[in-house]
Amino acid sequence: MKRQLLDDDDVTLYGLFVEAYSRLKPLLHQDLGLPETWFEVLLRLGRTPGRALRMSELAAAVSFSSGGFTRLADRIEEAGLIRREPDPDDRRAAFAVLTEDGERALERALTSHVGALRTYFSGRISPDDRHALERILRTLRDTDAAT
Repeated sequence: MKRQLLDDDDVTLYGLFVEAYSRLKPLLHQDLGLPETWFEVLLRLGRTPGRALRMSELAAAVSFSSGGFTRLADRIEEAGLIRREPDPDDRRAAFAVLTEDGERALERALTSHVGALRTYFSGRISPDDRHALERILRTLRDTDAAT
C-alpha cells in the first residue's frame, strides 16, 4: 500500500472528524434520562412547528429505515411520549406528535444536553471557529450525495 494514500490529508481530516464525534457523543448523551434515539426523535418533533411530522419524514430525519423506525416509534408511544395521528390528506400515512409528557421529557433531556454541549463542545471553540464550523457542517449536510 502506498504511504501517500495512508497519509492523505483528506483521510486525516475525515478521521479527525470521526474521532472527535466518537469522543464527544457519549459525553453529550450521558445524562439524557432516555435513550439517545428517543431523544433524537423528541428533539426533531420539538423543533418542528406544530410538534408533528409524518412518520416517514421523521424516520428519514433520524436515519432509520421505515420498519426500524416503526418499532422505535412503538416503544416511544408506549411510554406516552408521542402519539400517532392519521394524515387527513393521505390515509396510508400518519403523523408522530409530541405529547405533553414527551415535551417534559425533552425539556429535562435538553437541560442536561445543553450543559454538556457548552462544557464539551461549543464552550471549547471560539465564536469565529463556531461560525466557521456551522457553515462547514451546513455545506456538508446540504451537499447532494449523488454529485
